[in-house]
Amino acid sequence: MPSPSRTSLFADIRAMPRTVWVLFVGTLINRFGSFVFVFLAVYLTGKGYTPAQAGLAIGAYGIGAICASLVGGWLADHLGRRNTIVLSMLLSAAVMIALSQANAYAVLMSLTVLAGFCAELYRPAASALIADVTTPAQRVTAYALYRLAINAGFAIGPAVGGLMAHKSFLLLFVGDAVTSLAYAGIAIAALPNRVVEHHAVPSGRSALQAILHDSSFLMFLGSTMCASMVFMQHISSYPLQITALGYSSGVFGALISLNGIIICLTELPLTTYTRRLPARRVMVIGMLVFGTGFALTGVAKTIPLLAAMVVIWTVGEMFYFPMAAAHVANISPPDMRGRYQGAWGISWGAGAVLGPVLGTALFSVAPRAVWPACGAIAVVGAMLLLPATRVRRVATPATEAP
Repeated sequence: MPSPSRTSLFADIRAMPRTVWVLFVGTLINRFGSFVFVFLAVYLTGKGYTPAQAGLAIGAYGIGAICASLVGGWLADHLGRRNTIVLSMLLSAAVMIALSQANAYAVLMSLTVLAGFCAELYRPAASALIADVTTPAQRVTAYALYRLAINAGFAIGPAVGGLMAHKSFLLLFVGDAVTSLAYAGIAIAALPNRVVEHHAVPSGRSALQAILHDSSFLMFLGSTMCASMVFMQHISSYPLQITALGYSSGVFGALISLNGIIICLTELPLTTYTRRLPARRVMVIGMLVFGTGFALTGVAKTIPLLAAMVVIWTVGEMFYFPMAAAHVANISPPDMRGRYQGAWGISWGAGAVLGPVLGTALFSVAPRAVWPACGAIAVVGAMLLLPATRVRRVATPATEAP
């Protein structure tokens, strides 16, 4: 006889709206082909640039992502969810081809900013669309499904990308562009172009003013920035650590793929338990476990120990990220979902800029100091969560589920 939790999980998955599954397929294809960003540090150092220069380029991608969150949130609420996703994917494909032909560092930096902007422009729209079509009770599972698509692609993509890079880095750029075009086609064919009806904020303030006066949400955004700073080490300082230990880019790709494989196999069942717990408790535990995995990476020298560290920070990631995504959806007013998701994306993008730049700079002078610094930043993020997840009531239309 199946356990109640398993029955509940299967029932939850069957009850998901069709739109969630369309986003699942499109995101899976797109993230499978997100080769360039994963191997950007290896690509640039292979072209003769220093680790610090590679970190600045990855940070430049984060600057583009910050701008994308701001613009993408507005577009999601005004241009429509589907149209924003299609625009993002088409622009991303074009920029990846241009980036493959760049050689001068200034041009590489400029195109990397643009790549970050175009590739991440769709995120607020996709997250807001999930919130549009699900009830609050479904959202932790829905966002876990969304992450499953991201990580299933990420589990296979780096391993395939490592083999492609061994033959030619040009294949990475072309593959990235092709999968972006595929997602655009799926979105055009199967997603609704939902545009929300806008209402005035009761206090008369703009959406930006409403967010800036929401101190609880701002604390949560600070925690997200800490999580991003630590997490982004996996594509900046972490590959440098792997190569410094004498291992190949193939080993790095396999270790990163392990993260995605674990999430694919265990995150959805885990949400059947975590969604019943207080959001604050789940996210604080996740942040602390997450930080511990990165903090201990500095003492891991063998492949089995490095894999064990990946397992630890992956467990923390599975606690933190689905709950955080559902938290943003649950507290945002329906007519501001795109912009609340955009604000969350800005905080993530700020960490994506600071993390690689500071991490690789520190790695250049004191490689061992990077990992305890990650642990300390995660503790700060956990402390910011304590006041940031207090329950707040958000007015919702009559058609919204209570």
